[in-house]
Amino acid sequence: MIYTGCRHSEILTLRWDYVTSHHLELPDSKTGRRRIPLPREAHDILTELPREEGNPFVIVGDVAGERLINLQKPWNRIRKRAGIPDVRIHDLRHTYASVAMKQGIDPFTLKEILGHKNLQTTLRYAHLADDAVQSAAGTVASRLAMAVRNRSATVQPLRIVR
Repeated sequence: MIYTGCRHSEILTLRWDYVTSHHLELPDSKTGRRRIPLPREAHDILTELPREEGNPFVIVGDVAGERLINLQKPWNRIRKRAGIPDVRIHDLRHTYASVAMKQGIDPFTLKEILGHKNLQTTLRYAHLADDAVQSAAGTVASRLAMAVRNRSATVQPLRIVR
């Protein structure tokens, strides 16, 4: 989930026949048909997972041929072992979005990756760290200060926007 930004339900219902070498081809998700990019890191994990004969699901359940119904018990064990007791499974999706924004991924592109219908939803997911906001503000202020002082021949004259 952290390598794809997938929804909890998309992972729970993921079938092997939806997995290609470069995408997850979901015929039906919360927002309809989706084609999710499959980064190498996520692909490598999927190729290492065992397949249960006769079970089409990536995450198998306790009942033969069925999927796991709830990830909460396994997630509780994982986060306890990892020492992250307060991290919710949905936080993985938020983390994906935040890292993408901090890395300069365009919000419209991220909206498509996450499968959101509108940009506002994506922007709520993408929590920016204070240091990223501070750095961005500093970059803008430096550019404006250089233009005001005209200390660089390569800086275009400052145009006041009204």
